[in-house]
Amino acid sequence: MDRAQKAATIEELKGVFASSGAVVVTQYTGMTFVEMSELRNRLRKEGAVVKVFKNRLAQKALDGSVGEKGDALFKGPVALVYSADPVTAAKISVQYAKENDKLKIIGGIMETDVLTEAGVRSLATLPSLDELRGKLIGLLQAPATKIAGVLVAPAGAVARVIGAYARENAEA
Repeated sequence: MDRAQKAATIEELKGVFASSGAVVVTQYTGMTFVEMSELRNRLRKEGAVVKVFKNRLAQKALDGSVGEKGDALFKGPVALVYSADPVTAAKISVQYAKENDKLKIIGGIMETDVLTEAGVRSLATLPSLDELRGKLIGLLQAPATKIAGVLVAPAGAVARVIGAYARENAEA
């Protein structure tokens, strides 16, 4: 890899760290091509990406912004899993690590904070951005539904009274 390629990779990594909600650092030692492809496909479906970068280039891209704890994440063969939504990358990585013991969660980086493995696992338990949006819309629609029910209830009561009165007159 020549200097121009290294500089381009560092710029790409700076963009990844800046634009991603969270970056999960994983070790993938022993994973086969098929297993890695399966992980890539799962991530792609949710808008996340897994890429392997040289540790030294990742450390240069961070430029000491996360300190020694962040630099310590980049030991051995690591792959970075990232997405715009901070929860998606963590959720899929943790789920896949449960299914395949060859993938190990090392930690993560969220803006300038360094997450431990436990921090990434707790991040994975949070609802995703889409789930939160759905809950919010449900909460906003609930009052309107209740108002419509209250407005319709008197008309329904009147209709039941008229129906009962009609049945009484028909029987008599």
